[in-house]
Amino acid sequence: MKINPLSLFALCCFVPLILAFAALKLEWLPSGSSNHGELLKTEVKLADWQQGDPKQWTIALNYPDDCQLRCEEQLASLENLYVALGKNQQKVDVAVLSRQQKTAANWRHLEENADLQAGDLYLVDHMGLVVLHYPYKNKPEENRLIQKGLLKDLKKLLNYARSS
Repeated sequence: MKINPLSLFALCCFVPLILAFAALKLEWLPSGSSNHGELLKTEVKLADWQQGDPKQWTIALNYPDDCQLRCEEQLASLENLYVALGKNQQKVDVAVLSRQQKTAANWRHLEENADLQAGDLYLVDHMGLVVLHYPYKNKPEENRLIQKGLLKDLKKLLNYARSS
């Protein structure tokens, strides 16, 4: 059996293309995302962010007036998150977005944002751009895993900033 060189060439070109197309359409490949938080679909920039010399990254809690139990739980866990940062505390701010003062003395207090979900945590860069969203979960164990993911993302971002 003799194979035509042109047929062999076409086969070598089209088979990988067909396999690649099938892999994309049938989702055989992993998503490729290494972050634990959810990227925001629309750009959200916090107003009056440059006041008070913001640090490299900020963990923000959106705490509107109508948020009660879930916001209180998140506020309590925010203190634990800040302590868990350890040596990175000088590089990270904590902010509460609320109309009323609900923060510790060393935390930033800013106006609440209607574009952000109540009681959820957000990672904000030094320019005031909200980058990642960490939703609140009703089960404490799920919530702890999400907060652990936030710490992993934050440490990865701080290491990346240091290396560049």
